[in-house]
Amino acid sequence: MTPIETIDMKQLLSSMADTMKLQGRARAERRAREAEQEQKEFKEKLQRVAASRMELEGLAQKAKGTEAAVQRDQLISFSAIMK
Repeated sequence: MTPIETIDMKQLLSSMADTMKLQGRARAERRAREAEQEQKEFKEKLQRVAASRMELEGLAQKAKGTEAAVQRDQLISFSAIMK
C-alpha cells in the first residue's frame, strides 16, 4: 500500500467510526424521547384514574346521602303514623 492509500483507509475508518457514533447517539436520543413520551402518557393516565376515582367517590357519597335521607324520611313517616 502506498502512503496515500494508507491515509485514505485511515480516513475511511475514521469516517465509519464517526458515523457509527452518530448513529448510536441518535438511537439513544430517540429512546430517551420515547421514554419521556411514555412517562408523560403514564402520568396522564394516572391523572385520569385519580379524577375518575374522585368522581366515583363523589357519586358514592351522594348515594349514601340519598340513602340516609330516605331512611330519615321513612323514620319521620313511621313516627308520625305511630302517634
